[in-house]
Amino acid sequence: MNVPVHALKGIGARAEEQMAAMGIYTIKDLLFYFPFRYEDFSVRRLEEVQHDERVTLQGKVHSQPELRFFGKKKSRLTVRVLVDGFLVQAVFFNQPFLKRQIELGQTLLFHGKFDRNRLMINGAIVKTSASEEGALEPVYPLKGDVKLVSLRKWIAQAYEDYGQEIEELLPEPLLGKYKLLPRQQACYYLHYPQNMDMFHQAKRRMVYEELLLFQLKMQYFRKRTRESTDGITKVWAEDELNKFLKDLPFELTEAQHRVLKEILTDLESPYRMNRLLQGDVGSGKTVIAAVALYAAVLAGYQGALMVPTEILAEQHAESLHDLFSSFSVEIGHLSGSSKAKERRETLAKLEAGEIDIITGTHALIQEGVDFYNLGLVITDEQHRFGVAQRRVLRDKGMKPDVLFMTATPIPRTLAITAYGDMDVSTIDEMPKGRKPIETYWAKQDTLPRVLAFIEKQTAKGNQAYVICPLIEESDMLDVQNAIDLHAHIQAVLPNLNIGLMHGRLHADEKDEIMQQFASGEVDVLVSTTVVEVGVNVPNATVMVIYDANRFGLAQLHQLRGRVGRGSDQAYCILLADPKTDAGKERMGIMTETNDGFELSQRDLELRGPGDFFGVKQSGLPLMKVADIIEDYRTLEAARQDAVKLIASNAFWESEVYAGLRRALEEEGVFSTEKID
Repeated sequence: MNVPVHALKGIGARAEEQMAAMGIYTIKDLLFYFPFRYEDFSVRRLEEVQHDERVTLQGKVHSQPELRFFGKKKSRLTVRVLVDGFLVQAVFFNQPFLKRQIELGQTLLFHGKFDRNRLMINGAIVKTSASEEGALEPVYPLKGDVKLVSLRKWIAQAYEDYGQEIEELLPEPLLGKYKLLPRQQACYYLHYPQNMDMFHQAKRRMVYEELLLFQLKMQYFRKRTRESTDGITKVWAEDELNKFLKDLPFELTEAQHRVLKEILTDLESPYRMNRLLQGDVGSGKTVIAAVALYAAVLAGYQGALMVPTEILAEQHAESLHDLFSSFSVEIGHLSGSSKAKERRETLAKLEAGEIDIITGTHALIQEGVDFYNLGLVITDEQHRFGVAQRRVLRDKGMKPDVLFMTATPIPRTLAITAYGDMDVSTIDEMPKGRKPIETYWAKQDTLPRVLAFIEKQTAKGNQAYVICPLIEESDMLDVQNAIDLHAHIQAVLPNLNIGLMHGRLHADEKDEIMQQFASGEVDVLVSTTVVEVGVNVPNATVMVIYDANRFGLAQLHQLRGRVGRGSDQAYCILLADPKTDAGKERMGIMTETNDGFELSQRDLELRGPGDFFGVKQSGLPLMKVADIIEDYRTLEAARQDAVKLIASNAFWESEVYAGLRRALEEEGVFSTEKID
């Protein structure tokens, strides 16, 4: 089946080119190019049909067809049909040839959108009877000038010539366990279902297969990472690490203890860590990072903490200095804005092993930055630390453990899909004593009252953020821009220092403004979403989000997490006049819960997986038949099966699993450089 499509009779260069544009190159591609919907040609009674419903009616032609032309190539053909005792008018557009085919007294099927008020079926398709394949006809996604009728013909021919060659991939135990159709039968029924029950059975089988293959791939990559013998087994003095834990000014939560144990176990093991640490905003990921870094230092290695922005790197350096003030740990910071002499000194110390832990942006792994003995890299989600970055370190003779941290709680559905090749640790508990942020949704015309509230808060020594979506007018979106909003707030609150930050500013200008806000020089910061990833300003107690309906739930929650870091009560005010039900629902959800995991699940359901991460960085596979939200239970079952299979000798040796092994091999799984 892996032969080119031109092996089919009648497929010339033009048809081959058309199919290539749709990603169809082989007979196998053609057979597994499934419909995205079906036209239902099962006949309905007129009395049960709803207004504007697409439907198939059977009726007797009661009048001669009337044909009218308008424009150059457009036509409208009408004919009256007797259906269940009522005269219904069938309207056909741009099908003039039907005038010769429809005859008085003929009984035909008419398929189209039914107008109940005028007893009319619009945009009709006419058939003499339900097709031999059944009442459901497949509709395929098309590109270019490929005609649906042509694609159907090519698929039918491919089935006739090659259908018997469709190989069963699933072993009998799995087919029996879930009562799944054989692959050949399921594939055929997806193209030609006799009824919806048959379609659902076929889809269920192919969804499981697709998700199982994906999870097998993920579990294989995990296995290979764990079995790589080039990791570093780190050994440290437990009593020294315990001293540091006891010296912390707060108690770790049970969730923090749990994830810390998982991370330290990885550090002690001979394989390289490949772990994602996720937790809600303010759940205490940074202190876990500090403990892990200290364990690496005690074991004789250096640690690096990489974050997206310079100011965040500086803030981490300061907080690490505070945490390690009673311990002999040398903290370094590498900044793009460092003076040449300062940078040279830092690089020299790093290479000589005089710096134990260094913070910075991704510049930490660039050329010219050499470590003495790098053992642990902790990095932010925004810069997923992939094969290329590991190669840079490997070329320098380093094979550190890697821990990814994310402040975007990821629903389990996506965690086992986008991050299925990684171990995932979750902090699902907030530190004790933290006051929940009070969230309110108000109309945009309440801005004067909101500004009065901000003035009262600043009088107590607190600070506020005001966030808006875009920095300039847009033809498409009626969005209040940051520059105008800043001018307005400054005019209303002349006694306060109002800062302005947006994407057009240079990095050093943004850093300067954030430093002024962090130090308390700026009372109110008007900004676009550049503050989303996190600077810690304990005095900030008010987050106002203007045009809040322009943001997704995950983004709103991240912004809300910028306040409430001190001991005072914090507030989040959503100013929004959403026009859509989805927009209103988002605002309602934000006022109902502060739980980032619940919000992320609701966000996923509202927006879909592609939009949740942003398509480019999603790391999500393109599924042919599965939907990771709708098919979540199947995804879970497939993951559990994949874990057992990859760990078993039978999967690698038995002929029973040969089909699955071949499918993975065809995808290049066993030769892919996923973790190098």
